[in-house]
Amino acid sequence: MNETLLYSFRRCPYAMRARLALRYSGVCVRIIEVSLKAKPAEMLALSPKGTVPVLSVNGEVIDESLAIMQWALAQHDPDNWRLQGDPSVLALIDENDQGFKYHLDRYKYAERYPEHPMEHYRAEGEVFLQKLEGLLADRAYLLAHHPSLADMALAPFVRQFAHVDRGWFARAPYPRLQRWLEAFLQSPLFIGVMAKTA
Repeated sequence: MNETLLYSFRRCPYAMRARLALRYSGVCVRIIEVSLKAKPAEMLALSPKGTVPVLSVNGEVIDESLAIMQWALAQHDPDNWRLQGDPSVLALIDENDQGFKYHLDRYKYAERYPEHPMEHYRAEGEVFLQKLEGLLADRAYLLAHHPSLADMALAPFVRQFAHVDRGWFARAPYPRLQRWLEAFLQSPLFIGVMAKTA
């Protein structure tokens, strides 16, 4: 049987969420840490677009992070991350990937987008943070009383947003979101996927 390989970059939020799902589902995978400045030819042969993550399993190539997560959960989903296929899971992830990520990039790299000050891009991203804060009003996770695919797909991006200006995020009026993010950052699953590979 062919070895299952994941081409990854430790700090990339897309690669992070793929690793989270693979580890959670118990898939045995060899992780190859990629230098984004010198991408390995083997990875580019599998996925010419040259972005991480790329999963190679039994001759199949999956090079979209959400598709990798869904593949992993199809193998084993012991705690019902998929919420029985509830459409609100993918809808929230789509809102993150298509909207929030756009504002996050401009907030994080505001010097590349001089049309507006950093605070403008942060305020645009905050619309989504406010939505997440509301979702956490009566439970510890976004869509259920336990972690779901939505929590794990979004948390690496919220983490990135929070880390642009940690002092601001700590003072921001999102106490539930702050607790949710801190619980994610302290979880054995996240700590495990962020451990440096040899």
